[in-house]
Amino acid sequence: MATLPAPGSVLGSLDPRSPVLFEHGCDVQLGTLFAQAAALGPRLAGASACINLCERRPEFLATWMAALLAGCPTLLPSSRAPEAVAAVQALHPGAVVLQDEDLVAVGTAAALPPPAAASLRVPGERLLMIGFTSGSTGTPSAHRKSWRSVQGHTQHNAAAIRAAIPADQAAAVATIVGTVPSQHMYGMELTVLLPLLAGVRLHAARPLLPQDIADVLAETPEPRVLVSTPAHLRAIVTAGIALPRVAVTVSATAPLDAALAGEVEALTGGVLVEMFGSTETCILGARHTARVADWRGYEGVVFTPDDGGTRVDAPWFDAPQRLQDLVELPAPGRFRLVGRSSDLVDVAGKRASLAELTARVLAIPGVQDAVVFQPDAQPGLVRRLAALVVAPGLDATALRAALRPALDPAFMPRPLLLLEALPRTAAGKLPRAALLATLAAHAAQATRAARD
Repeated sequence: MATLPAPGSVLGSLDPRSPVLFEHGCDVQLGTLFAQAAALGPRLAGASACINLCERRPEFLATWMAALLAGCPTLLPSSRAPEAVAAVQALHPGAVVLQDEDLVAVGTAAALPPPAAASLRVPGERLLMIGFTSGSTGTPSAHRKSWRSVQGHTQHNAAAIRAAIPADQAAAVATIVGTVPSQHMYGMELTVLLPLLAGVRLHAARPLLPQDIADVLAETPEPRVLVSTPAHLRAIVTAGIALPRVAVTVSATAPLDAALAGEVEALTGGVLVEMFGSTETCILGARHTARVADWRGYEGVVFTPDDGGTRVDAPWFDAPQRLQDLVELPAPGRFRLVGRSSDLVDVAGKRASLAELTARVLAIPGVQDAVVFQPDAQPGLVRRLAALVVAPGLDATALRAALRPALDPAFMPRPLLLLEALPRTAAGKLPRAALLATLAAHAAQATRAARD
């Protein structure tokens, strides 16, 4: 991987012939992306910001670069749902929305060399992008990222991946295959910023199904880096499909257990690196989950635990941030996740971790995906837990029998629903609203069945 540009510069130190994308068996060079970005310039003239809704990776990268050259920040709604986009537009009335079709006319633009480094100098405090999370009041919560902060976490992400690539492949340009969308902050960090700022190459496809992932990896040059989520990785392992050698598999967005990490490493013949971060902070540290439980924080990251969560700061942060995650600090430079303040639940005077309960369900042979959560309180009733489970060939009775020796009766999920798939987002997350909607739909169906 190439080194990052010096502070205050953007891409100017990279060769316009540098491979940024890999598509249809060929490299797409940096100069080609600059040509497409330059052609988009008139669309962003006078814009206060750019809402990048491109789904194809080449179009997303070109649009991101166009916003960079136009001097307006990129906005990342919590999802591509019309309501989420409209909420962000309401906060930024002058924002321009760009989608894949907006690049059709510039898709064949001739390659141009990137502008000279001097013309791309950007102050470290310049606002580069804003990530949004769903606000509890209905108003999205905005998390601003300056050029200085983007440079800082990209440098550490690149170093973490570089360190995991075997020595015999370290000299080659690594190619990322990502199953996560670019609009999500995790996808932004590893499938946008790494290719543009850290000298890696990105496969243009975004495969989702196990066989598709295997096929894309097979056509990808080594060293391969698979950027994915626990849900996708579990599906790959369960499918039993052979994969070509993958030097590094990166996982984030949800906890990954050591057993699954070990299975992924056995399947890929490489190293699994789990990364920890949030929209508020971006990635803060990593671990080799198959072998160690503790996380190694990126150099300079300072965690300050308290009763309600954790204050976190880093040299590249614009301001300290606060996490709901509860951490312990077993040694300098290391941290241990012990749950989230919102993850701890109380049922009939007893406390438990939803993440731990979910892990117990996932450990049952035959379970492919699962989540345990606590529905909203009902007047006059004990606030019980519920579970949604994907386990072909099993029924609720068998699952409860498998759980009974490991759970206090107070934490036995009721209801425990079997589904064909969980309502995960493209980034592998399970929004609470989607879980509650699934539960409500099942209750309504049961009521109708009882009446018939």
